[in-house]
Amino acid sequence: MVKENYQKILETTLQSILKQPYRPRLLLHSCCGPCSSYILEYLSQYFDITVYYYNPNISPASEFTHRAEEQQKLIAAMSLGGKVDCIIADYEPEVFYDMAKGKEQEPEGGTRCFDCYTLRLRKTAEAAKAGGYDYFTTTLSISPHKNAQVLNAIGKELSAEYDIAYLYSDFKKKNGYKRSCELSEQYHMYRQDYCGCIYSKLEAEARKQI
Repeated sequence: MVKENYQKILETTLQSILKQPYRPRLLLHSCCGPCSSYILEYLSQYFDITVYYYNPNISPASEFTHRAEEQQKLIAAMSLGGKVDCIIADYEPEVFYDMAKGKEQEPEGGTRCFDCYTLRLRKTAEAAKAGGYDYFTTTLSISPHKNAQVLNAIGKELSAEYDIAYLYSDFKKKNGYKRSCELSEQYHMYRQDYCGCIYSKLEAEARKQI
């Protein structure tokens, strides 16, 4: 299977947006403030953005709250190219655990993670459709550990299902991940050492013991 260059697809989309007489509205699913930092800097030039913090996978609850607070702190602190709002969705860990049943022993980066992508992107697509947004997308592809090909394939399917445009992207490209690290340091952001769920936390702790 030939891999798509989603950064080039994004650049083509952004160029077409510049020719439009209005700024489209984007619902941006965010896993955390640090991952959103570069993406907000980049995309706020083209969109009015609402950050949608929906992450039922995050464990424990105190971690969910800490990341949510860091997300809001970042938006308030950054000088951005357009309007950026934030929605902190309800914390629903039971939804994640129901999805993860039978996949608890799978390594990070496997089908449990892909199903988690779908869970969060589906909720984002639903919220984007209900809110009348022009596009939806996610920050997840900025991570070197996240599969952009899978993420964008999920986005494509949900776009067709909900009849709302998905913003194809691979935000780690063009030094996106590096820039997110620089911005995190600049704004003194808390950077977690695991993806978010209890299974990724246990894996991270096990690696430290090696």
